[in-house]
Amino acid sequence: MASKKIKSALISVFSKDGLEEIVKELNHLGVQLYSTGGTQRFIEQLGIQVEAVENITSYPSILDGRVKTLHPKVFGGLLARREEAHLAQLEQYEIPEIDLVIVDLYPFEETLANTNEEAQIIEKIDIGGISLIRAAAKNYKDVVVVPSREEYTMILDLLRTKEGLTDLADRKELARRAFKVSSHYDTAIFAYFNEGSDDLTFKHSMHQSRMLRYGENPHQQGVFFGNLEAMFDKLNGKELSYNNLVDVDAAVNLMAEFKDGDPAFAVLKHTNACGVAVRPTLVEAWKAALAGDNISAFGGILICNKSIDLETAMEIDQLFYEVLIAPGFNEDAFELLSKKKKRVLLRIKEFYTHNRSFKSLLNGVIEQDTDLKTETAADFEVMTEKKPSEEQIANLLFANKCVKHLKSNTIVLAKDNQLIGMGCGQTSRVDALKQAILKAKHFGFDTRGAAMASDAFFPFPDCVEIAHEAGISAVIQPGGSIKDQLSVDFCNEHGIPMVKTGVRHFKH
Repeated sequence: MASKKIKSALISVFSKDGLEEIVKELNHLGVQLYSTGGTQRFIEQLGIQVEAVENITSYPSILDGRVKTLHPKVFGGLLARREEAHLAQLEQYEIPEIDLVIVDLYPFEETLANTNEEAQIIEKIDIGGISLIRAAAKNYKDVVVVPSREEYTMILDLLRTKEGLTDLADRKELARRAFKVSSHYDTAIFAYFNEGSDDLTFKHSMHQSRMLRYGENPHQQGVFFGNLEAMFDKLNGKELSYNNLVDVDAAVNLMAEFKDGDPAFAVLKHTNACGVAVRPTLVEAWKAALAGDNISAFGGILICNKSIDLETAMEIDQLFYEVLIAPGFNEDAFELLSKKKKRVLLRIKEFYTHNRSFKSLLNGVIEQDTDLKTETAADFEVMTEKKPSEEQIANLLFANKCVKHLKSNTIVLAKDNQLIGMGCGQTSRVDALKQAILKAKHFGFDTRGAAMASDAFFPFPDCVEIAHEAGISAVIQPGGSIKDQLSVDFCNEHGIPMVKTGVRHFKH
């Protein structure tokens, strides 16, 4: 890979945090520094020589600083390919080569978050900085770009380990990051101007955007596009991470099934519910949900459909968890729960579920209607000779709501409006059932009399055979297998009522 020596650098940043070490290292390597305004003064205060950009352009900073670097003698030095014809033009017009650009853009999003004053917001739309970033990134074969403070560690490491040399891979990676910064910045500005327009595609999905600490793992970068404030008031805790957001989304979709009924609580881990319960009081619902799997609940996401009272808060406070979501918090309950400063407390304004869902894959995106179908007893078709009792119908409805929100293949065991066992994400439906039974027994539940829900049909009678051995007394499934009758025949032989819904709830 072609290595390039950094001989000159243009530095123009809003925030000076973290810049000092880089400037000192560039000076140590003998790099010619160019700068403007406050950045120039910052460098000079470090006792390091820097040349003002206006000495290159022969123009001062004008229009209240709106125009400083926008000049052919700056952009020529950035965009010139280091080849004979372009270098000859640089020499002809006395334009210096610029090998490195370090930029920290005006804080548009921070300004937007702190004021509604239009004049202040507009002035924080960076023009020169974003132009420098794009120009340097376009010419990455010859120029190094540092588009934000997020890349300061990377450039400092390159300067120290390679002594001012960079290879093509280094420059291309920084260019990739530069266009990501540019895209994010422009999207945030677009969202501001788009507010109130009829462009519904962006109105919902890109009202705001925010950089996340990282993505699914620390080596992945992440961005959230959306307006969390429309759904939640964040009352306490650290910033939500990528994984937090994914789990919160799963939690809200699940609790939307129970939002209007008796007190309900759910505990989720990695988007799957490990505990769900409905009870006469919220504290009882919490205890029953936690009992479903008190091991997986550690570090999980908690959500309920009623305001948190002190009694419930005292019970919850005994567990370490990441996020608690509720429609409200009583004053004394909030005082207790907020003592742990990193714990995220979200007050949900509405259990909103978007009617479209998207997923990126291959070299594109797939889109579908969100699975908003929730079956009622009126949707049931009894497949067996024996009909389910009222109690069994209640358990079947509860189990079916839960199975809809677990990863496929999945089986749910429910009893008395409580999730007592589940198997999810299995490649075999039999394995999912065995996992559900094992979990139920591990946490002390008696599976006799439980209802079983499956997210898809039974191609063979093996699942109902295993369920019968465990004492499961009622089954709900979508139906639709060409061998449905095999499972029906077994249930008839053993007096197990089975209903079908005609609706499959795969969740991949």
